[in-house]
Amino acid sequence: MATRETISHGNASMEGSIARDGEHHGNLINRSRSRCATHMTLVELTPESDPLTSFLEWYDAHAKTGPSHPEAMILATVGEDGQPSARAVLLKGVEGGAFRFFTNYESRKSRELELNPRAALLFFWLPIGRQVRVEGDVSRLAAKDSDEYFATRPRQSQLSAYASPQSRPITRSALLALRLDAERRFDGKPVPRPENWGGYALVPRSFEFWIDDATRLHRRHAYVRTATGWHHVELAP
Repeated sequence: MATRETISHGNASMEGSIARDGEHHGNLINRSRSRCATHMTLVELTPESDPLTSFLEWYDAHAKTGPSHPEAMILATVGEDGQPSARAVLLKGVEGGAFRFFTNYESRKSRELELNPRAALLFFWLPIGRQVRVEGDVSRLAAKDSDEYFATRPRQSQLSAYASPQSRPITRSALLALRLDAERRFDGKPVPRPENWGGYALVPRSFEFWIDDATRLHRRHAYVRTATGWHHVELAP
């Protein structure tokens, strides 16, 4: 990620299975928890901490653990009917203090963002025992920024973005036909960015940093943007 700061019998048997499974899962969770780097030497969060700088430090610490997609995050939006929805997307940079991601502008997430341009992000980093929540205002990136990013994508990704009517009902065969058509259309040519595909930037209004604690007294530091800077408060777990 680019980061630039500008920043019956049957029932009895089933119950026994549930009990055993629960014990098994609990052991797995406990083993995972014991592996969490909850004693990492990250800079202590204070009222004076800059939340974006702290986020980038935590992000780098997580990336060093070797996850397959360190930039994965959960993006939550809300529809016109008040129904929330969430999905995993990839963070594609933090620039000018804003979190960037890219998508089809006709997808569900985009339709919801056009109606309600606020969203929440969640980064859950189990290997380091950390979690970050970010909430803020969302706007489209300039076409130039979307063009520049699209040009860096693998060609197969470009073709899929061009062919897919994201979030719309479609059969697999019809989707593959659209993809084949795109391959033929751009055979031997650069794939241009589709007009209905591009980026968004989320400008944070608030951050919450969560630190794992084996006693369940997890640490929570919240930062809310005010006219004079960031207001910090600790929250009960």
